[in-house]
Amino acid sequence: MSLARFLPILEWGRSYNAATFTSDLNAAVIVTIMLIPQSLAYAMLAGLPPEIGLYASILPLVAYALFGTSRTLAVGPVAVVSLMTLTAAGRVAEPGTQAFIEAAIALATLSGGILLLMGLLRLGFIANLLSHPVISGFITASGLLIAIGQLKSILGVSASGETLLLLALSLVQHLPDVHLPTLAVGLPALAFLFWVRKGLKPLLMQLGLPNRPAELIARAGPIMAVAASTAAVVAFDLDAAGVRVVGAVPQSLPPLGLPGFDAEQWQSLLIPALLISTIGFVESVSVAQTLAAKRRQRIQPDQELIGLGAANLASAASGAYPVTGGFARSVVNFDAGAETPAAGAFTAVGISLAALFLTPFLARLPVATLAATIIVAVLTLVDLKTPVRVWRYSRADFSAMAATILLTLTVSVEAGVTAGVVLSLALFLWRASRPHVAVVGQVPGTEHFRNILRHQVITYPNILTLRIDDSLTYLNMRWVEEFLIEELAEHPELEHVVLMCSAVNAIDASALESLEAINQRLVDGGIQLHLSEVKGPVMDRLQDTHFLQALSGRVFLSQHQAVEALRAG
Repeated sequence: MSLARFLPILEWGRSYNAATFTSDLNAAVIVTIMLIPQSLAYAMLAGLPPEIGLYASILPLVAYALFGTSRTLAVGPVAVVSLMTLTAAGRVAEPGTQAFIEAAIALATLSGGILLLMGLLRLGFIANLLSHPVISGFITASGLLIAIGQLKSILGVSASGETLLLLALSLVQHLPDVHLPTLAVGLPALAFLFWVRKGLKPLLMQLGLPNRPAELIARAGPIMAVAASTAAVVAFDLDAAGVRVVGAVPQSLPPLGLPGFDAEQWQSLLIPALLISTIGFVESVSVAQTLAAKRRQRIQPDQELIGLGAANLASAASGAYPVTGGFARSVVNFDAGAETPAAGAFTAVGISLAALFLTPFLARLPVATLAATIIVAVLTLVDLKTPVRVWRYSRADFSAMAATILLTLTVSVEAGVTAGVVLSLALFLWRASRPHVAVVGQVPGTEHFRNILRHQVITYPNILTLRIDDSLTYLNMRWVEEFLIEELAEHPELEHVVLMCSAVNAIDASALESLEAINQRLVDGGIQLHLSEVKGPVMDRLQDTHFLQALSGRVFLSQHQAVEALRAG
């Protein structure tokens, strides 16, 4: 097996040149500017000291650059995983304590191990098992929870609660306690960050600035908010007036080391780590595939599991918490012209320099500004149009999506994501157990056969043709049997039943036994069973069985041939 299979850097590194280096470096500068305030904010959202957000944005990026397959995915702390970390670690320790930090590190270790094991076992297909409506619903609900939860920092109150109702009630109860100096910092920062996302770039271009410089300055909006609000705290001594600030941030690189092992703690965190791994991987690979398609590149889900697993293990070794690919950062990385994962490694260098030289300037950064940064970022994840579209198209998918949203908002994040996983699998199994089976007839003047409920077709009273639009498995064969029994009861004059197998890609052992039983049942009733349009691979498998010898009828190359032969006979 090629070493490049596990180290994609060996593939793209061969063609690396000065032009690619320049593109990656430019993208890294832009992403670094965006990532510094985000890293601090997401760490505090996870209930962790702000420097841990910086630590989670250094070695994980390097690890992904070595093992990941996406050229533009930007790995690091994200809002949803930060919220899930807070919820999971908060079950075993009090936020802000050393035990809580150790629980977050344990989550990163377990998540990394789970992802790595899944990658080695080639389980990347699990990304297809969670429906997009369910994932969209979970992310939307989580975004609402995060945004509402951060309002307490904008208002300067001590509201709390894990559900939407509890958070809202707590905020309302604490409205008389609003801290006006904090509100005076947080509200302008929030308004500015909302405006800068859409309004700053057009304004700069109207003033004559070229597109790329205008975009770079607009991306630096959070840095502007951080600088301005910190300057306001210093100038007016607002922290002395009660405005909560970040406080002293260690001026250092991550403290490298192996995480401690606590069997009881790790056991209690295993399921939350599995949920974090699953959600993080699905979100990450969806972003990676979307961006790769724009450049006609290819993502390998199995290797992505290894890349994200390595990133999470690197995060744990840095004393940090779970990471994954971020949507907003990845889009910025893509738009900024990143050509290879080396852009992530260069971003890690930029974050390292920030951790070494910029942290003294962060001590008086108001927490309200970081809260505003989180609110603006997560509200872009809230999608209220998709539920309406899903309702119009599929009520079953909508029910799964609605249940995920409601449980996330009213019970807990873990309950919501668990419901999403279970409902996704349940819907998949339900649909797989009910294949589309149609009675078909011949379109006049052609050799084509179509559903009798949709087209004006020719049928014959002694011939029943069923088209099965799925592979035959243990899950769906009972449904096919019941459908056939109903048709036999309605057509007592039948002499021939033809199974049109043009859409059957496989027949498993259980389905084969069912076919043998159906064949015998039809023989007992004086009816012959025939097959038509059987695919080559399926026919090859049937040749090695007793079924074809026991088949009462024939196997026809085409449905037209079958009807002509049976009608004439």
